[in-house]
Amino acid sequence: MASKVELLVEVKSAADKLWTALRESTELFPKIFPEQYKSIETVEGDGKSAGTVRLLKYTEGVPMVTFAKEKVEVADDEKKVVSYSGAAAGEDGAGDGAVVSWAMDYDKASDQVPDPDVIKETAAKTFHDLDDYLLKN
Repeated sequence: MASKVELLVEVKSAADKLWTALRESTELFPKIFPEQYKSIETVEGDGKSAGTVRLLKYTEGVPMVTFAKEKVEVADDEKKVVSYSGAAAGEDGAGDGAVVSWAMDYDKASDQVPDPDVIKETAAKTFHDLDDYLLKN
């Protein structure tokens, strides 16, 4: 049974700066979030364009998840939208501050699998921590 989790996060960083960081997340996230990401590897494609497949390896500190594989379905730098199979992120705004809209469609392997609240919480924390990092750098 398909389900969806959605999240809106307001940040203080300028949309262009945030967008650049999100597009560079393969290299950037393991550096600034070592407590969450062991590594993010591009396994197919150029790392940014539609069709790219990335392997995200999480640390032991991230509960219930050791890795995830995601495929870039849409990448539009002009509209600042990137969509992954399994997860999507994007934001609007040209001045100070932005809003990140994140959604994840998922299928549970069984009814015993818990809802992905921890993934939603991790996404919210990541966007807030990324904002803090960008405001300092």
